[in-house]
Amino acid sequence: MWERQAAAWRNTALSHPSVNPLCALVMAVLLSMLLVPSLFLNQDQWDKHLPTVEQNSSLNVKFDPKATKLTWDCQENATYGECVLIHKEKGQIKKKVKDKECQCTFQDCSLHGGVTLTVEVNINQRRISETLVYLNPGREGTAAQNFSCLIYNADFMNCTWAKGQAAPNDVQYFLYIRDSKKKIERECPHYLKDSGTHVGCHLQDLSGLTSYSYFLVNGTSQEAGIQFFDSVLLLKEIEQYNPPNNITVHCNESHCFIRWEKPRTRKTLSIREFQYQLDIQRQSDTGSSRNQLIVVSGDMGNKYSFPRPGLRAKHTVKIRTADARKAHWGAWSQPAEFGSAEPESSLVHVYLLVVLGTFVCGLTISCLFKRFLGMHRLFPPIPRIKDKLNDSHQIDHQQILWEKFAHDVGKGDKEEVLAVEEVAEAPANA
Repeated sequence: MWERQAAAWRNTALSHPSVNPLCALVMAVLLSMLLVPSLFLNQDQWDKHLPTVEQNSSLNVKFDPKATKLTWDCQENATYGECVLIHKEKGQIKKKVKDKECQCTFQDCSLHGGVTLTVEVNINQRRISETLVYLNPGREGTAAQNFSCLIYNADFMNCTWAKGQAAPNDVQYFLYIRDSKKKIERECPHYLKDSGTHVGCHLQDLSGLTSYSYFLVNGTSQEAGIQFFDSVLLLKEIEQYNPPNNITVHCNESHCFIRWEKPRTRKTLSIREFQYQLDIQRQSDTGSSRNQLIVVSGDMGNKYSFPRPGLRAKHTVKIRTADARKAHWGAWSQPAEFGSAEPESSLVHVYLLVVLGTFVCGLTISCLFKRFLGMHRLFPPIPRIKDKLNDSHQIDHQQILWEKFAHDVGKGDKEEVLAVEEVAEAPANA
């Protein structure tokens, strides 16, 4: 379009020889600006999805973003070449050019932030360098933002994004996915919508996708040009693993042994590529006294042993999975119970029982003692009659007994003691 417009202006100037030379100079400047190498042509969708860049130069450098390929016109006697892609995040990416080859193909990388491409070739011992700047066309701030994807249950993937802050109301976004080999391209089969605008995608078939995949979100609008957003994702890093399978717990007199099986994943992985997190809790514990989480490496053989916590304590264990290189934890498994339902007696309980038993025993003894004293006062012992003939050797003891109960005079009948004194008779002749 710009070339056709420039040609029209050039023909106008040539067809009017009376044009002021100053006007001709102005048109020449405008023409040179229109043909600046940093401006490029747009194509429809993916050849049309991303714009293709061309540069009007002696090498006629072109950039195809779909294939990330840089091409130029071959020159005779070209002996050496090098391509350089300058990325804002990855820095310089260099590719050597073989003799008689006039192209460079780069690995997929995000292009929405713009890149600078340079071609250097030696022709007749003279180095020629051409630079091309690739920019993201469209109004600033209209591209999709907050883009992310998540693989779950090994077979499904959800991608979400948000509407650009400067995007017009009629904007519509579309998601395209391409494998790293650039052979399989697909559009999102099931869009998630918000007020009619596509803000997400659900995929139920991930077959054909390689480890690295290229994601492109472009947009259309009647009001303004929409910038695109793209990203290269390692599918292994965005996969959320399921909990382990077949969790079992067996305990002997001293230890408990937990075993499990690795979860099913999108690609078959060795046990060393997993790590697990165990949450072992006593069922009666409160949330404030929870045990620390235990991390177990996958090369431990999917098992863990620990000292048996108690003969009668009931416990639960939960396990979740993550990649061994990145602690992106998945969901917890269902709790697996082991141990008895009866709570284990703790030392505190034992102490309480001892104190309570001691108190009850003391209280019982005290009551029995008080009862014995009461009975003694109600029914005092009956004193015996002193037998001087048989108990002469216990006179003093019996006297003490009589004196002891002398205080209880009045409670019983008085006993009179008659003293008999033997008097000798006087002689008759007195």
